[in-house]
Amino acid sequence: QVQLVESGGGLVQAGASLRLSCAVSTRSFSEYAIGWFRQAPGKEREFLATVDWNNDYLDSVTGRFHISRDDAKQAVYLQMNTLDPEDTAVYYCAASRYMSIHTAAYPYWGQGTQVTVSS
Repeated sequence: QVQLVESGGGLVQAGASLRLSCAVSTRSFSEYAIGWFRQAPGKEREFLATVDWNNDYLDSVTGRFHISRDDAKQAVYLQMNTLDPEDTAVYYCAASRYMSIHTAAYPYWGQGTQVTVSS
């Protein structure tokens, strides 16, 4: 069993940066693959990145977003740079026993954190 809580979202202007945090509560943190997803209004939830394959970013965020992991703190981070209004969405972290880019493969999800980018 694992529980996840996202934080760090907010309202920023275009071009700004944000760092999202995902606090993971589990006795076996190293056994889980943690992924970041986002869902904009009226759109499907889309995969962004996992810590296992941190070069496997969505094409629209490659070079701007970076994922990292801190085992001591049991936390995963998503650094987002040069934000654009198109990045406005609810951002989620999720956990799976195996790395995957598919939403359905992740049984554990956080509640999400809102990121709004104004022009």
